[in-house]
Formats: sequence, structure tokens, C-alpha cells
Amino acid sequence: MEEKHEALVKELQERLSREQVTVNETALEQHGGDESYHSPNLPVCVAYPKTTEDVQQIVYMAKKYGTPVIPYGRGTSLEGHVIPHGGSITVDFALMDQILEVRENDFLVKVQPGVTRSQLNKELKKYGMFFTVDPGADATLGGMAATNASGTTSVKYGVMRDQVRDLEVVTADGAIIHTGSEAEKSSSGYHLNGLFVGSEGTLGCFTELTLRVYGIPESIMAARVSFSSVADAVDGVVSILQSGIEIARVELVDEPSMQQVNKHMETNYKESPTLFLEFHGNEAGLKQDVEFMKAIMEEHACVSIEFEHDTAGRTQLWEARHNLAYAYVHGFPGKKLMVTDVCLPISGLAGAVAHAREELNRLELTGGIVGHVGDGNFHVLLMMDLNDPEEMRKAAELNENIVRYALARGGTCTGEHGVGIGKQKYQQEEHGPALLVMKKIKQALDPHGLMNPNKILTADTGDESNEAARTY
Repeated sequence: MEEKHEALVKELQERLSREQVTVNETALEQHGGDESYHSPNLPVCVAYPKTTEDVQQIVYMAKKYGTPVIPYGRGTSLEGHVIPHGGSITVDFALMDQILEVRENDFLVKVQPGVTRSQLNKELKKYGMFFTVDPGADATLGGMAATNASGTTSVKYGVMRDQVRDLEVVTADGAIIHTGSEAEKSSSGYHLNGLFVGSEGTLGCFTELTLRVYGIPESIMAARVSFSSVADAVDGVVSILQSGIEIARVELVDEPSMQQVNKHMETNYKESPTLFLEFHGNEAGLKQDVEFMKAIMEEHACVSIEFEHDTAGRTQLWEARHNLAYAYVHGFPGKKLMVTDVCLPISGLAGAVAHAREELNRLELTGGIVGHVGDGNFHVLLMMDLNDPEEMRKAAELNENIVRYALARGGTCTGEHGVGIGKQKYQQEEHGPALLVMKKIKQALDPHGLMNPNKILTADTGDESNEAARTY
């Protein structure tokens, strides 16, 4: 270890405690990457703060020694967000995992960033409430805010940015700020919540979150609707949205993915393009919505409709959807999962999904298509041999074509996974002159480039040969 890094670790251990700052090789390896395919890189040390003041001390030390800070939740991100750049301090928020306050009358909670989604919902259930954002992985709420996570329920309740009322943030200069308030709305000042949510740790470290929560619906019903084509399924979703039906979740799973679901879950679901749907409401209203939905689906040539009325059936249905990535991983041992993520206006979704399938078939790649089709977001789950250069080349071509298709039709290169290092190369094309505004904000708030450097925005070195420029 370099002399500078040794001095940094020693002083960090003095300011926090020896137990809170480690250079253990196993710990470093665990924090060197995320669930993506991007090459890992080890940090100098891993720090485990317990308080906001601990985070502040870490930032002070990072500034003193010119060492980058990498905020870390559970490492479930998919675009290399937490991979250290150079000699870095990884700040793991595992010890900041307290639910600080539940304000049921205001439908608000205050939590530390290391609280997970399932942990929060277990506590909220006592109050008859739940937190809506469901990205599938049991991610930390701090990480979910950092990437503006969404998931299956966003069609009804919105994405992470819609749930954040306030963030406590330690900025790059060590200041502790709040980005919002507890009020439901405000016209005061710049919208800092919107700026910091989705900033991927590049503007500061979140140390407390105030979040909106909801009452558990009186009635919930789930359904599987099978179609002979993906286009019919997507057109059916558009009609449902146009009808005004209060749908809480609507997920598309294509035929190859349904085959993987059955193999992995030992289910016998029909192996054709399928919509997984869920409705929330009161019993009377729900009955009307379901009947209306059935009529709409039949107009779009659905093959079959199966309902799940009880909790066990609904749980199995959504476990099948959420475990789909693992179904592919277990179904193709020795290969690595790569996941694309684009979002388009609803009207362009059917064409985008068809295009993605055509590209998969043309390039002879193994993968399935799934998506939160209610908000125009879909993914390709791609199984790749990282040691096969030709497969890697084809994967890069596939992703490039899918992203450029979306951008050419008013879409975005990422609907929920975030930019990290994997989607940097598309930022100029997507944002144009606005990218310069983003760079000015980054420079103003983090002039020394210490907060999760080389994520979202590339370093202005003019060197396009680095991994961030080559990967997708």
C-alpha cells in the first residue's frame, strides 16, 4: 500500500474506529464490483460509518488526501456504479440501517440509507402501509435513490424520485445539507431532490431519507394474460392505460423467458408472450376494473387469462417475474448475465421490443425480453461467455442498436438502471448541450472530482481508450 494510503487508513481509523475501517482483502474484493459484467477494481479501504458525522469525517479525510469516495449500498447495481476508480475509499452504509421514524398520519418515513426495501416494508406492515418502489433486488433505499430506481409498481405509484421528500446529504466539501422538506409540495428554491436523486453518488453521500409511503390496498388481484405475439400484448397494455383502469403493475415476459420461468420455478405457465398484471383497490371497484380489463384483452386477441386471487398465488407470480434473471443465470451455467435497459414513449414500445427480438435472432444470441411495459421500459436479459470475444462483440452490437433505436424515437438509454460507466458513451447523444450544464453542476459541487469519479460523466481527458468508452 502506498505511503499516502497508509496514512489515510490510519487517520480514518483514529477518527472513526479500527473496526469501522478495514483493509481486509476479502472485504476489498467484495466491494470491488457490483452485479454487472464490468471489470472489478479494489478500493484502498472500506469504511463503515454509523452516523452522519462519521460520513462527514470520511469526506474530510478524502479531501485532505485527495482520495475518491465511493458510496456503497448492497452492490446490486448493474452498470458499474460502485466500482472504485483508482485508489478510493468505499463507504459501505450497512451499519446505517435504522428506520428513524414512521409518521403514519403524514404517510412519511425517515430512514438511514442502509435500510433495505424489505426491511422497511416489514416495519410498515404494522401500520397498514407499504413502500411502493420494487426494483426486484432487495436493494438499500440509499442506493435506490442514488440510481432513481423504479420497477414493477412504477406505472401506478411512480419511481423513486416521486417518493423522496427530503435527503440529508454530506456534500464533497463536508457540508451537511437537506434537499427538501416534509411538505407535500413546495415552490421554494431549486428542486434539489430532483438533482440529487439519480446522481449515483457523484454529488454527495446520502445519510438520511424522508420517503412517501402508502396505505396497503383493501383488495389486490393478479393475473396472467397470454398472447400469440408481443405486439398484441403491448397494444393491450396501451388500451388499458387509455381506459383509465387503476393498474398497479403490468409486466411483459416474452416466450423464451416464460420457458426459463417454468424450468427454474417448476411452474407450468403457458409458454407464450405473457403479461403479468396486478390491480389494487377496493373490492367493488376492483371487480369492475378486472371485467373491463378482460374485455380489453379479448379485443387484442389474448389466448388465455388466469387469475391469482390468494396471497400465495400472487407471491408465486411475482417471484417468477423477479427471479427471472436468476432463472437465466442458473439455466446457462458458465455464462454471465448482461442486462440492457432502455425506455421509450409507450407508442414506440411495441416496435422497440420487436426490433430487439430481431437483433437477438440476427446475432444468434441467447436472451429474453422483459419489461415494465406500463411506462415504456424494457430489458433484454442476455447470457454471455465473457471469454468469447465474438460473443462480446455481438453483445456490444446488440446493445448499441437497441439504445440507438430508443434514442432515435425520443427515448432514453436507461430507464432505471442508471448510467454508471456502462452508459456514459450515450450521454452526449441523448442530452446534447444539456450535458455541459450537468458538467458545470458537477464541477461546482465537486470541484476536486472526489465523489464517485468517472460515473455518469467521463473525465475530460480526451482519452477515449479507457474501459468506460469501450463498454456498453
